[in-house]
Amino acid sequence: MPQTTRTLPQRLYLLCYTVDQGKFQLDNLQGRGQLLRAGALTELARDGLLDATGGKVFRRPGKAPDDSFAAAVWSDLPDSKPKGWLQFVHNKAHTAETPVRDQLSATGAVTVSRGKVMGIIPADRVTVSHPEEVRALQNRVRDTVLGGADPASVPLEELTMAVFAAELEVTCVWSRGDRHTHKKALKALAARFDEIVPGLRKALRDSYLSSRAVGGGWSAY
Repeated sequence: MPQTTRTLPQRLYLLCYTVDQGKFQLDNLQGRGQLLRAGALTELARDGLLDATGGKVFRRPGKAPDDSFAAAVWSDLPDSKPKGWLQFVHNKAHTAETPVRDQLSATGAVTVSRGKVMGIIPADRVTVSHPEEVRALQNRVRDTVLGGADPASVPLEELTMAVFAAELEVTCVWSRGDRHTHKKALKALAARFDEIVPGLRKALRDSYLSSRAVGGGWSAY
């Protein structure tokens, strides 16, 4: 399946893959469940299925998304009184990875095999089938900064991936040095995202920092 036909959560999942090492590094997996839910919420905002006025969120009436993962996230949202973003990013993060991974597996984008972490703990090992596509995706995301584009001209999907990868410190996209060198450009992109979906980026960052502080994260490797 071409990258352009994949959902934003699917692309965010693949974005965390370290091509040179041929694996998902553990330090890029903390917070990935939250990342995927935030990606789905961004798509819902894009499609007019939620309202984020004032930095809080509620579900707008309409037909549920065709994508099963997005539909599940949409159904979690309140349908009347707006509520803060954090619970909708964080509380079900541990359930987010498997459905998105299974979607990618069904299209042949990844393969899943059983393995062990540190030779002891059973876990699913996920391998990307077409690493050159992931590298191209990562380069495209990096180009949103390195190309010096006006943030207002960056497509929402690329904007979201660049901003979210920085917020979750995904090192196969942005190294620590990159985040420092391009701090001003990344800040401008973040501000643009906040104009489109106010409140979501901060909730994602808060959720990530909360999970990292206690060694959390729900991920296959």
